[in-house]
Amino acid sequence: MTEVLQQHRVHGGTLSYCRHQSAATGGAMKFSIFIPPGAGPFPVLVWLSGLTCTEENFTTKAGAYGAAAQAGIAIVAPDTSPRGEGVADDPAYDLGQGAGFYLDATQAPWAPHFRMESYITQDLLAAVDAVFPVDPLRRGISGHSMGGHGALTLALRHPNLFGSVSAFAPIVSPTRCPWGEKAFTAYLGADHDAWRAHDAALLMAGGAARGAYDDILIDQGTADSFLENQLKPQLFVEACAAVGQKVTLRMQEGYDHSYFFMASFIADHVAWHAKRLGA
Repeated sequence: MTEVLQQHRVHGGTLSYCRHQSAATGGAMKFSIFIPPGAGPFPVLVWLSGLTCTEENFTTKAGAYGAAAQAGIAIVAPDTSPRGEGVADDPAYDLGQGAGFYLDATQAPWAPHFRMESYITQDLLAAVDAVFPVDPLRRGISGHSMGGHGALTLALRHPNLFGSVSAFAPIVSPTRCPWGEKAFTAYLGADHDAWRAHDAALLMAGGAARGAYDDILIDQGTADSFLENQLKPQLFVEACAAVGQKVTLRMQEGYDHSYFFMASFIADHVAWHAKRLGA
């Protein structure tokens, strides 16, 4: 059962804040969803947010809904982790609640609730499909930073679910950056073979989702303070080149890691997905 907590009229469509029970995470999860004006069923873009975010950040800061209304595409933005009493956490911003990394944890104390890959690909999609006028055969996925990592890896691991993929400032190779090394050690343990299955650059180099996507769009700001140490988009570009996958990497001069960057180019991403999903 999906509970609608709030609804707002925006750009002729409807924005809903929702809560539902997830078998994957073992508790209540929240998401927002924008439905454009019209009858539907609409193609739907799944947006995955970054570290410390909730279902609220993209919803209030990205300014995506005007473009989505014009294109006739729905957008769903889930929370970034399980939350609540009894859910493991860490005082650091880059681990625990708000930092689910869109994978299924196998290690204590995270394994009982931190199953975000299963949540996104199963429970969230099922909840949206059951209540809202969306077309389950026309889904895209996008995200920012940790959510960009999630968008790329889930698209590569589940090409049957997603027909298009893009990202803003994604963590393209978490096995080779401090954020990823910390999170993967905690959630997946010391076995680096388990890490490889959630590294977009390594998945691409290994031939994942071969032929599923005509192109992959990535926007990256040149003034992003995390560019060299954490994000390393060239690793993904090199992996794509090695297997013949087209990728469009746009280095945006002077832009940083903030939502101001995303708000500047989100309309391009909405149009990218709308074109590929037949909106």
